[in-house]
Amino acid sequence: MNDTPVKQQNTAAFHGQAVASFTVALAATAVGIFSLRADAWVRGFLGIAVLYLVTSAFTLAKVVRDRQEAGRIVHRVDQARLEKLLAEHDPFEKL
Repeated sequence: MNDTPVKQQNTAAFHGQAVASFTVALAATAVGIFSLRADAWVRGFLGIAVLYLVTSAFTLAKVVRDRQEAGRIVHRVDQARLEKLLAEHDPFEKL
């Protein structure tokens, strides 16, 4: 009954690809906003909106990850309690 989950780690290539993808997307959006033929306040508003969207996405990802990790910890504690009860249980003990 001891199911120890294997800790999954991202490879260096996957991490590098994620960072590069994020950098390219942010740079392309910045170039698009600054080359937009509009007033400065419109470009500024769009720039602030993109930054707000990025920070919100990071916060959401962290909250989802934290909730998932908390669920794993609770599950492991519950499983440990169950294993302890099963190990201590003697079906032939007199009631």
